Amino acid sequence: MNLVENKNLLESVDARTQLAGSNKMEILLFSLGTRETFGINVFKVREVGRTPHITKTPNMPRGVEGLISLRGNVIPVLSLAPFMQLEGTPPGLGKTMMVAEYSKRTLGFLVHEVDRIIRVDWERVKAPESVLSANQGLITAVIELANGSLVSILDVEQILANAFGDAIIVDIHPARVDADTSVFFCDDSIVARRKITEVLDKLGVKHKHATNGAEAWTRLQGIAAHIQQSGKSLRDEIRLILVDAEMPEMDGYVLTRNIKADSRFEGVPVVMHSSLSSEANRAMGKAVGVDAYVAKFDAEALADTLRPLLER
Repeated sequence: MNLVENKNLLESVDARTQLAGSNKMEILLFSLGTRETFGINVFKVREVGRTPHITKTPNMPRGVEGLISLRGNVIPVLSLAPFMQLEGTPPGLGKTMMVAEYSKRTLGFLVHEVDRIIRVDWERVKAPESVLSANQGLITAVIELANGSLVSILDVEQILANAFGDAIIVDIHPARVDADTSVFFCDDSIVARRKITEVLDKLGVKHKHATNGAEAWTRLQGIAAHIQQSGKSLRDEIRLILVDAEMPEMDGYVLTRNIKADSRFEGVPVVMHSSLSSEANRAMGKAVGVDAYVAKFDAEALADTLRPLLER
């Protein structure tokens, strides 16, 4: 069954931009055949249907079941259960396939079954404290539903890195900036933070970071207050702010709106860096005032986006 037929999930750009700045997200709930419930941002899902015939190919990484042809495009199919290493998962491949888009890459994800779509406030999305030891960093956030049950949000960027390896960062020319130039960035994905750090190091700029939007806003307000007392310009301390779109407690859209509404940050550009690469999400970023939008993870594109903003 296609999600477009099952529910009006692939809404128009205008409908989706209404969520920008609302600190809300829509989650598609699914199961891997155990008692746990998992979730994925609806904006990343293109369709859902029964698992099709998958062509096995040699030398595929663990968890990558093979390839399928989808409307003329050949895409890899990953089974999520092996990555999560859950006990009690049913044998065989998942009965259902979600087709999702991450960083301009289309992939199929096999799951046991899809449940429903829920809309939640990002304030209810919390970063789990013991996630690294429990699931090798594959869960980026947890939502507690009204009935007390928990939904685990997968860090798909980490799953893809585990399956296909980290993206190789090519030579990046340093930015023409002074030694004190600093960037503040926030991202809840360990993989993303590591790759962003590599790019910023190659650009030759200092950096500070936060792991979610609420933490970022608290730290940015503290930095702004300190700079204001010193009589300096905030741009002397932070030249640019780089935000993820999806983050626990406060998303990048609300964070951007807060920054743009605070006169102390005037002149400091905000760049949104997200695996949500559709035109709808770019429109959402534009609606809250981002100065640039770049899809994850293309190191050269990120560097080329940041460099002129840092040098101006």
